[in-house]
Amino acid sequence: MGAAGVSSQSYDGPRSIGILGSTGSIGTQTLDIVRLFPERFRVQVLAAGARTEELARQALEFRPELIVIRNASDAAALRERLSGEGIRVAHGKEGLVEAAAMPGMDLLVAALVGFAGLESVYAALGAGKVVALANKEALVVAGSIMREVSERYGGRLLPVDSEHSAILQCIQGEPEHSVESLQLTASGGPFRTRPRHTFGAITPEEALRHPNWQMGAKVTIDSATLMNKGLEVIEARWLFGIEPGCIEVLVHPQSIIHSMVTFTDGSAKAQLGLPDMRIPIQYALSYPERWEAPHERIDWGRFHELTFELPDFDAFPCLRLAYDALAMGGTAPAVLNAANEVAVARFLEGRIRFTDIPVLVERTLERLADAGPPSYADLFEIDSRARGYAKELNRTPTD
Repeated sequence: MGAAGVSSQSYDGPRSIGILGSTGSIGTQTLDIVRLFPERFRVQVLAAGARTEELARQALEFRPELIVIRNASDAAALRERLSGEGIRVAHGKEGLVEAAAMPGMDLLVAALVGFAGLESVYAALGAGKVVALANKEALVVAGSIMREVSERYGGRLLPVDSEHSAILQCIQGEPEHSVESLQLTASGGPFRTRPRHTFGAITPEEALRHPNWQMGAKVTIDSATLMNKGLEVIEARWLFGIEPGCIEVLVHPQSIIHSMVTFTDGSAKAQLGLPDMRIPIQYALSYPERWEAPHERIDWGRFHELTFELPDFDAFPCLRLAYDALAMGGTAPAVLNAANEVAVARFLEGRIRFTDIPVLVERTLERLADAGPPSYADLFEIDSRARGYAKELNRTPTD
């Protein structure tokens, strides 16, 4: 067992990095790490969706060769704003694919949210890059395909999610076949103790108040439904090459143990730390080394107990749906992901209830999931069909 293509790559001089999603939560925290170690990094690429002003500020601070924005009109505005600075501006999917495969780039931080990050991760692995993966959907939708392209072209995946980073840290130095099972921990989200019969009244504002982590809106809602943990189960299956039945989820409200590994001799390892995404981000950027940093340490006197409980699949059916999609294989994970993205967006817009999210996802899976293995090209049609069907469902699927 091992992370897909992970090796102990050495670097001569500063590591040249690109960050896709540089204005988002993971992207801005990655730049915090770059600021901590300015002599160890050179930012070659920055890419964002629509936050042109923030992207321009980042470009002027870090002086990348290339920046990418989603829309052509925003790209034109950035070219005018950065005229004379020697920073090239590109836009759209073509710009992202170019950025992902930039010659001379040592490591790409893939932090675009959702299916939108698929093509750039594929392009980076196809160009033999090391990819620090924060876009879990790339492996959810195309896990076997990403592993195959990594192996064919020498690309490598390093996890950024705290749970998968914890697993990577726990298996370092262990024999390849010594792992028996993985235990992914989950905070349980903001509704762990809320009576299930009140879930229909949950508002987007309530769901966005995560008890432990600061994340983007989509990931935060996924954490509230436990879909985020389901997607992480699928990601772990492909990232570490372990069978689905060997991946467990444990609710750990304190969010201090980020994940655990049980070995074939009955022993277990856990990786612990405060809920601070900069720590796993730094580990991905420095891997296989550890660099001294001023991140906050655990005050052990504050924690009188660390508790665990099994997840409630009835209260949080999105987690069950993710396991079901992984077991079915084929197009099911891609359909699951697309339907969930639609459902979360509709919930945030106030168009469906919190309890409608799993209903919409399940109905889309039942209608469109197929056990046949898709090709890379197939994934875009599958994603489009699933989104279209999910959007056509009634305003409140439970009515």
